[in-house]
Amino acid sequence: MATLSHDLTIEILRGLSVKDLLRFKCVSKLWCSSIDDPYFIKLHLSHSLKTNTNHSLILRRWGYDFLSVNYDSLKTTQIINPPLTNSPIKILGSCNGLLALTDDKDRIFLWNPSTRKSQVLPSTEIEFSSTSISSAPSTYYGFGYEPISDDYKLVRMVQSHGNNDEYFHSEAKVYSLRSNCWRRIKDVCFYLKFNREFGLLANNALHWMVFKTPQSDNRNLVGFNLGSEEFRFLELPDFCLDKLFWFGIKAMGGDHCLIATYREINNVVVDVWIMKEYGVKQSWIKSISWNEPHNISDSPVAAPLAFSKNGNKVLFNIAYKWCNLVKRGGKFVWYDLGSQRVENVGNRQIPTSFDVDLFVDSLVPLNSNAQQ
Repeated sequence: MATLSHDLTIEILRGLSVKDLLRFKCVSKLWCSSIDDPYFIKLHLSHSLKTNTNHSLILRRWGYDFLSVNYDSLKTTQIINPPLTNSPIKILGSCNGLLALTDDKDRIFLWNPSTRKSQVLPSTEIEFSSTSISSAPSTYYGFGYEPISDDYKLVRMVQSHGNNDEYFHSEAKVYSLRSNCWRRIKDVCFYLKFNREFGLLANNALHWMVFKTPQSDNRNLVGFNLGSEEFRFLELPDFCLDKLFWFGIKAMGGDHCLIATYREINNVVVDVWIMKEYGVKQSWIKSISWNEPHNISDSPVAAPLAFSKNGNKVLFNIAYKWCNLVKRGGKFVWYDLGSQRVENVGNRQIPTSFDVDLFVDSLVPLNSNAQQ
């Protein structure tokens, strides 16, 4: 019986799911070594990202439970058990199949749900005295991949204020998965005021909406280059700020997105701007604009998550804003780019309240001390 060449075998394997690949490692020593090979792991991940396959949504319910939802159909759900399940967990970021998580004991760890491997990060102290602080310091994170050094990095920023802002301290550190250690970097020159401000990964940089002064009401976009490890401000598009009641940032299809939500008569308008050329203000274009009937007391806040596999639709998560706070997500809708119509998604297995992140199944490994 004729056998497949090694190149053809790799071509077939790269299109399979991680679940199948882990099973097929038992076929032979050659298949096992091929699937564990770093070149194949990157090949499989690249194929999944380019073809928009092996993607799912990770939903966090009440801090303990996680659901994996097929994002294209939103019909198939699966419960997945995170490590350290005896403690509430928050997602700090998602990148290439790895999740950065933290628990209520301030332990931070990386987790690959597909391979079920996890790794606790070394602890790092806050390097300033708390005697001049009037309240507990606030901590902000971002997680991403730097392709030149082939390294996954977690950024942690800690900020604290004294009474009447007479004292301010800001500290920034970067964790490197490759070296498995933290390093302190240049302190930031901006202010973060929101507890759930996690860094958005786009164009090999992490981004946050920030303020240049403590008294400012105008939010600014700042990016952290994962290669040079430097911060820079990026200009936002010109839009009518007096009509806005919420805007935020997301990444979609590799592009940087700004979502602006505002009222017009009896409707809530959702505009999505995309920055086509990174760092160039003139390259912002409004790609999506749709109306959400506003007939309830809460104000809807829409955030794009991903394109459908055929690229004809965009999946949105709808949360609700009440008393200046954005509640956790309440539902999903598809926006059809051709007809410009919105289609509600129904799935009784999806909880009514959740945090959501886009996730790609991958074989990306952790360090050798990773736990299973």
